[in-house]
Amino acid sequence: MDEELPSAYIEDFRNSLDIELSKYVGEAYPKGECAVYCTSGKDVEGPGADFGFAVVISAAKRSPQNFCNGSWRSVWTVDFNYELQYVDIKGKIQVGAHYFEEGNVQLDTNIDRKDSTVWQSAEDSAVSITNIIRHHETEYLSSLEESYLNLSDATFKDLRRKLPVTRTLFPWHNTLAFSLTRDLAKELALGK
Repeated sequence: MDEELPSAYIEDFRNSLDIELSKYVGEAYPKGECAVYCTSGKDVEGPGADFGFAVVISAAKRSPQNFCNGSWRSVWTVDFNYELQYVDIKGKIQVGAHYFEEGNVQLDTNIDRKDSTVWQSAEDSAVSITNIIRHHETEYLSSLEESYLNLSDATFKDLRRKLPVTRTLFPWHNTLAFSLTRDLAKELALGK
């Protein structure tokens, strides 16, 4: 048997998770890819020991003709704890977006997630883990979409200076009282 390959017992868990994740990624991410790697315990021959996997999900959309590009990458560590009979799931989601028509706007986010589930058969564990990953990624994507909807109302207003350098509010209701040319003429005594 090749030293680099996991045992049949571990491969059963890894392959089941890979199949479930491939279904999810195929539905959620056009042109997305996923992979499941054994990170610890690959020589475990049967129940009674801990082992772990790394799950990588990656998707990108390049559309320079529409002046935008985007990428999604999530890396999940899945640790099976035999003694406690649970599976610890930790993830890091990274999203990048770049919009560059008449400007240059970029989004670069990182967020960490953590969850767990009970240890079950290979197939049931794979379904449970995939559902947890789906839940966290969908929740995060929804929060990003909500942020975009509020972008013009909240974010850009927050970027603007609240008060001018004089630290007083500009009287927008009475703009006719201000005239730059009148003030300059008065200062330079040109209007007399």
